[in-house]
Amino acid sequence: MALDRWLALAILGLCLVYGYAAWFTMDANLPRFMQRNPVWPSTFPKALAVMGAICAFYILVFQKPMDAAGDDDVDYRKFLSYNWGQALVLIVLMLVYAVCLRPLGFIGSTVGFLIAGAWVLGERRVHISGLVSVVAAGGIWWLVSDVLGIFLRPLPFFLM
Repeated sequence: MALDRWLALAILGLCLVYGYAAWFTMDANLPRFMQRNPVWPSTFPKALAVMGAICAFYILVFQKPMDAAGDDDVDYRKFLSYNWGQALVLIVLMLVYAVCLRPLGFIGSTVGFLIAGAWVLGERRVHISGLVSVVAAGGIWWLVSDVLGIFLRPLPFFLM
């Protein structure tokens, strides 16, 4: 079986387990006043499980198998030749981002993460990545704080 089918089978299994948890365990401890609501806390996980299972099943049954891996396809035989250094640095950057959220605030840590991540991935024009990261961080902060009404500290505690 080809690699894409193995991945689809693994995703199908994950979606089935996730769907089972969404249907049978998430809503078991709901208070009585929430049991008659049209939207429960498990509504979105149920939708994700169903859509993921449908997509994985489609790949397993109807998708043609990959005959030969081209240059753009993932080839499990060349597993060690991929650039794992960038992936590990990005994972470390994600951990540093999570640690810096409280002391630096959302905007400072997000701008720093996006600029450093772009640098790791090969973008050397810091003015472009800086502008994009400031606009993205500010836009996301505005959406979360003003549109959704969720408090998110934008700046470090000593500047607020």
